[in-house]
Amino acid sequence: MTNQPYHGEQPYQGEQSYQGEQPYQGDQRYQGSQPYQGGQPYQGGYDAYDPYGQQQAQAQQGWQGYEDPQAAQHYTQQWQGQTWETQVQAPVSAAETAYLPQQGHQPYAAPLPPEAPAPEPARTPAPDPAAGESGYGPATIAGNPRVTDAQRARLEGRSPVIEPGMQPAALTALLGLLLSGTAAIGTYALLVPLVVLQAVTAAGWFRLNGMWPARQGIALAFAGALTADVALLVADRAPAAILGTLGVWVLLALVLQLRSHADPDERMYGLMATVASAALAIVAAGYLAAAADAVTVGAAAVAVALVARALPLPTPASVIVSLLAAAGAGIAVGGLTDVGAQGALLGAAAGGCALIGHRVASYDYPSRFVHFTAGVALPLAAAAPAVYVLGRALG
Repeated sequence: MTNQPYHGEQPYQGEQSYQGEQPYQGDQRYQGSQPYQGGQPYQGGYDAYDPYGQQQAQAQQGWQGYEDPQAAQHYTQQWQGQTWETQVQAPVSAAETAYLPQQGHQPYAAPLPPEAPAPEPARTPAPDPAAGESGYGPATIAGNPRVTDAQRARLEGRSPVIEPGMQPAALTALLGLLLSGTAAIGTYALLVPLVVLQAVTAAGWFRLNGMWPARQGIALAFAGALTADVALLVADRAPAAILGTLGVWVLLALVLQLRSHADPDERMYGLMATVASAALAIVAAGYLAAAADAVTVGAAAVAVALVARALPLPTPASVIVSLLAAAGAGIAVGGLTDVGAQGALLGAAAGGCALIGHRVASYDYPSRFVHFTAGVALPLAAAAPAVYVLGRALG
């Protein structure tokens, strides 16, 4: 495109050969492609160079020339080269633009994700045979945590109680037989299994309440139990030693919890757990204060009752069987001592208290550690007051 402006209207004169350097002749029509002539002064009719205005004027004048059909034909250039499309396409109907299945090569399609597995059916109240005696169901492979029998029972509206089972019952029976045998030997022999019973009672109660580790509370409760044992030996097994030790330890636990920097709710919870643990451990010293024959009968009855309770029977039948077994053991062992046939009452009472302790150790999400501590010690510790009271009454 030349940089010379377009001036005036002049008919197209066709292609002209190059005539050499010619000065600008005024208003002339565009005369074909002419090279730039070098340094020629601008002699147009405009004061300044305005390419956009020139293009607009040229467009208006060109359209005015095209109003004449002959002029339009005269100005129309005939393209002699090869165009992109040399054939006129016929109009396409709407039916031809409809979707057609693809032919030949198919593009890559990403694989669809696998379908989600169908939800598992709801579990029934029926026991899971794979859980066994541990109280836990089998491990899953879908990434879901295992649900214990106690949690499943709570979700289904049933009691979340899991009984300790035969192994803790066997340990309880062993400890009870040790108490029964050493009581027949002498007071200092009885101290050995009694101290073990008091230590397991203090630790098991804190774990049963979900407070672990609680070294200070366990140590405080166990120290109270040892103090009660010493006080009984000094006071010639007078029951006042147990009551005095219990009162002092409740006051001591209260003072220690008031000096704690924990939250008020946590301090109250710790105070109740410490007082209860110390009370149970101190009350277990009742075997040391009771008559030797009563300890022999009562401890043996507890051992038999816990083994009978662990048998695979329905709960009501198991309770009845265990009470009858405790009464029978009381009669059998009572016949070997001065208690005699009254041992049936002593054995049944001790067995009933032991079942209460067994039920407490089974309450609400117990673990195996609870079963082997509280499940072993609480039946014997709960039976100690009955052994002392009935032993004094029947003796």
